[in-house]
Amino acid sequence: MIEAVIFDLDGTLVRLPINYEALFDEFKRIMRVPEVRPVVDTIARLDGNTRETVFRAWDRAELTVVEEVAANEEGMDMYKLHRDKRKVLVTLQGKAIIAEITKRNGLTFDFILTREDSLFRTEQLLKAISLLKAEPRKVLFIGNTESDAAAAEKVGCPFQRVK
Repeated sequence: MIEAVIFDLDGTLVRLPINYEALFDEFKRIMRVPEVRPVVDTIARLDGNTRETVFRAWDRAELTVVEEVAANEEGMDMYKLHRDKRKVLVTLQGKAIIAEITKRNGLTFDFILTREDSLFRTEQLLKAISLLKAEPRKVLFIGNTESDAAAAEKVGCPFQRVK
């Protein structure tokens, strides 16, 4: 029986129209590197000051498109279906955009884990499960990517994909 639900944000509950190519070009300039992909691995290796500069640039890019954020109806239907369960949001978005998106869409979560907490989905899921004080097999993870599915499998959560 599912006791709690973990949701991904971008692509699952909403769609953020961020120009990632332009953002990654800015990351390259900030980091002084020719390539940033895979981006989370690259950011994870940065010193604290450079990482903060990257996060500020990422925040600006997200907040620039806040008016264009669109709900993913399938994901929102899943949120409504599980509204009475404990819920955690895991995302690579930052705290500033999360505050706007949750307010504008009437979303509430018991806990929110962002890129500031961890850049890695498996770590985010493990932290979420710990905060929920639940068994992984009783926590449903709802996401939209292969990497979401792989992280759920790695920690032992059932997974549901939205399109």
